[in-house]
Amino acid sequence: MDTGNPLVQGSIIDGKEVRGGSRMEVRSPYNQHLIGYIETASPDDVNEAVASAHRVFHDVMKSMPAYRRADILRKTADLVEQSADEFVRLLALEAGKPLREGRAEVARGVQVLRFAAEGAKNIGGEQIPLDSAIGGEGRWGLTKRYPLGVVAAITPFNFPLNLVLHKVAPALAAGNTVVLKPAEKTPFTPVLLYKLLEQAGLPQGALQILMGPGTDIVEPLVTDPRVKKVTFTGSSAVGWRIKEMAKSSKVTLELGSNAPNLIFDDADLDAAAASIVKGGFVYAGQACVSVQRVYVQQNAYQPLLDKLLAEVGKLKVGDPEDPATDVGPMITGVAAERAESWVREAVAQGARAVAGGKRNGTLFEPTVLVDVRHEMKVVCQEVFAPIVCLLPFQTEAEAVAYANDSEFGLQAGVFTSDLNRALRIADVLETGGVWINEVSLLRYDHIPYGGVKRSGIGKEGVKYAIEDMTELKFIGIRLL
Repeated sequence: MDTGNPLVQGSIIDGKEVRGGSRMEVRSPYNQHLIGYIETASPDDVNEAVASAHRVFHDVMKSMPAYRRADILRKTADLVEQSADEFVRLLALEAGKPLREGRAEVARGVQVLRFAAEGAKNIGGEQIPLDSAIGGEGRWGLTKRYPLGVVAAITPFNFPLNLVLHKVAPALAAGNTVVLKPAEKTPFTPVLLYKLLEQAGLPQGALQILMGPGTDIVEPLVTDPRVKKVTFTGSSAVGWRIKEMAKSSKVTLELGSNAPNLIFDDADLDAAAASIVKGGFVYAGQACVSVQRVYVQQNAYQPLLDKLLAEVGKLKVGDPEDPATDVGPMITGVAAERAESWVREAVAQGARAVAGGKRNGTLFEPTVLVDVRHEMKVVCQEVFAPIVCLLPFQTEAEAVAYANDSEFGLQAGVFTSDLNRALRIADVLETGGVWINEVSLLRYDHIPYGGVKRSGIGKEGVKYAIEDMTELKFIGIRLL
């Protein structure tokens, strides 16, 4: 992609680019190179976008047959695959994502579109035997799923292709229309996706894009009574506020975490160490299921730490456009400074940084902290940075108690060779998902994904999102 001249992008409303709002810069998180500008949407633009989406739902999408929706999504998947290099370049530029991770995100995005294409053709109901109830003789019952209408999708910076697709693709598969508010730091990737959806035959107005900060857009968007579903990924504070504002709309919230990972002394420590490094430091720890709290059984603590430090020492930190880079920049200098300050605070309170802990601009070294305590911010809050904390435990009960001692509950990992123990723990961990002999970071795009406690409500994963973006209707028939 040629970035010699800064890009300029307005909102996309009813198939047309709308400019005229105030300009915001979009800069590379690695070197602060100016990538371009977005022109921000006004409350009037929000109203127009929702009105257009509402009209196109009733005039076009609501009656579009499933095979056509599937065909649009399938063609888009092919186009995204063909445009992989352009997406990877954009992800490196505006999100600071290393090339290897960018390629992985594009591959996942293609997969989400193909899952959604199949899902569009498999939205079914069931036949209910009414004669199971007294008086139900001579009657049939069935259920059907219908699209909701306008879906408002609000997405974060860390996966500007795949997390957009986890909302947009199931919504379109179900026959809805979408008003998308992407992160203002990563706006150009969703625009490229929009162009490919349009090229694949998506009707004009089925997807709207509103540019700008959430402070100006979110409230008029989620409080509009024509919006029937709000799906948000981001911080817990913002998510729960959106739920309050959305009132009668259906809401899915994918929020924060400080993911626990339990390592028992009978685990494969080499596999555990390699997985922790990937799970804690991929995309500079900027994922809600990144490995943050690692509880290690006492007998395995030092061996695991030694193996972990050896793996961390192999990581290359630097330019996301360098193919050798493993860990790129954090999204902003403010985010990196926050991570640095939390580490300094923990060290002042008695923790030790046995790896990393230093910042160079937006680059933050992969950091391993020991001698931490549960009340430290780096343990009890969401750090959202390349920081992993190791804490020892003695017994299974103690490990579970530590893991559950959190306001969050998204995903967890358990490493042990004892399957009985693993399944016992999986039953009692207070999280939306549990991985056995794998870290909390892992996510496949067709599994149910979502947390409990302050980590959110509802489930993503294409099949489950389609279900939540449809309304179930019962139809009863009396045979005469």
